[in-house]
Amino acid sequence: MAYAIFNVGGQQFRAEAGESVRMPLMDGEPGSKITFDEVFLTVDGDKIKTGQPTVKGAEVLGEIVQHVKGEKIYVFKFKRRKNYRRKTGHRQRYTDVKITSLKLG
Repeated sequence: MAYAIFNVGGQQFRAEAGESVRMPLMDGEPGSKITFDEVFLTVDGDKIKTGQPTVKGAEVLGEIVQHVKGEKIYVFKFKRRKNYRRKTGHRQRYTDVKITSLKLG
């Protein structure tokens, strides 16, 4: 089983070929190819490579599947005895990426 740990937008993700990963919103249309080259760790069976800080020649190749919104989070603020109440909502936007292949370097 081969996998890689890589960085996108300040967050680290674990990727295997063929699986889908939900990441922060990225530019690109669904169906377009995307390459992540900031790979920190690669594992291929018993072979483990760590980077200083990244593994040279390692890449994670993927395809954008869709852009989605997460669940709604409600934010409620109030000040007691002052008749001040504010209720707002927020839905974070994400990008689903299907990992097509790994180049382990």
